[in-house]
Amino acid sequence: MAVRPTRRGLFGLAGAGAAGLLVGGTGGIAAAGGVPGIAGVPALSGGRDGGRQATVPFYGAHQAGIVTPAQDRLHFASFTMLAGTGRDDLIALLRDWSEAASMLTQGKPVGTGVEPDSLLLPPDDTGEAEGLGSGHLTLTFGLGRALFVGAADDAGEADPYGIRGRLPQAFEPLPSFAFDLLAPGYTGGDLCVQACADDPQVAVHAIRNLARIAAGRAHLRWSQLGFGRTASTSRAQDTPRNLFGFKDGTANLMAEDDGELAEHLWAGDEAPEWLRGGSYLVARKIQMTIESWDRSSLAEQERIFGRTKLAGGPLSGGEEFTEPDFTAPDPEQTAQPAIDIAAHMRLAHPLHNGGARMLRRGYNYVDGSNELGQLSAGLFFISYQRDPATFVRVQRSLKPDLLNEYIRHIGSGLWAVPAGAARGEFIAQALFE
Repeated sequence: MAVRPTRRGLFGLAGAGAAGLLVGGTGGIAAAGGVPGIAGVPALSGGRDGGRQATVPFYGAHQAGIVTPAQDRLHFASFTMLAGTGRDDLIALLRDWSEAASMLTQGKPVGTGVEPDSLLLPPDDTGEAEGLGSGHLTLTFGLGRALFVGAADDAGEADPYGIRGRLPQAFEPLPSFAFDLLAPGYTGGDLCVQACADDPQVAVHAIRNLARIAAGRAHLRWSQLGFGRTASTSRAQDTPRNLFGFKDGTANLMAEDDGELAEHLWAGDEAPEWLRGGSYLVARKIQMTIESWDRSSLAEQERIFGRTKLAGGPLSGGEEFTEPDFTAPDPEQTAQPAIDIAAHMRLAHPLHNGGARMLRRGYNYVDGSNELGQLSAGLFFISYQRDPATFVRVQRSLKPDLLNEYIRHIGSGLWAVPAGAARGEFIAQALFE
């Protein structure tokens, strides 16, 4: 089927073509200031005002916001297509979103900006990010399974957007896991957008404007703000801490590991052509019982994670990145291992999951407090993996995790993340060709 641009799309392409001169060619490497020596990773172009003008190119072989060095702020959004929409509506939305994303990631306004041709018209851009620059904004788009098979996915032949025949074999719904307490208000969605930036207002502005563009075709189902990244995606970054105060995920996939990324992150020949070079995104909203944790002894906290709290080294000895020795005995109780058999790091480690590895880029969140003065806070977990079965395997391994006493999984979602788009294309264009 031939894909024709919308009226909005034609205007956006003209603007994107001019703006494209600022960020380089289709390969998606900015002029300067990136993390050196990482092949295929969009560089971060340096700018004025403490990096406010720094950009990550939208176009490239892979979508930005996956192996891009993790920014400190997140606005994650899940969208549902409106009843009665069809294939042309989905194509037009993805085209318009891609055009807008190419401008937003350069710190440029959407459409005609905050000054329309007539004062009687609403502005194309909401304006709250004027003067803030691009702030390393990345926008990463994912497609939900319901786009392929319909919302109910019963035994029928639902194919609302004419793409059921291109459903990847690996794209199965996530199963129910032990201790799941999922709330519909934080679960699922036909489309997702992950906006990451150095400035929270830049990320919020991006989602707000993409939601406005979606009007009449899709509506915002749920969203989540995040701060303080909980994972590093490059060795140039220090390992951050979660709200329990621990460093976690030191065995994370890193942008520098080309071979590991090809094996564990990017979809390959096993996937349909439209998904090759893409990945799968899992999002989990994990509420932490902060007050109970804060009353636990340091010894108990370290036993739960299997690490020292201050330095982050394994309890078997060594520094943060020392490979853990799961056979080492506890020096005070020689009949017990130094790292508990139900410690989080043991159960999540690739050695105990058939070598399974993921790329994590989660964030802390605080959604206020309840009437008892308890924080509604936790981890907004995000992982990317070549096959959703990787996440399923690791999550099932965590069933006896000592950490489960202090956490509740209250939200969940799985999306297929297409490969990146070349200049003049839109995200997932190959899916419709």
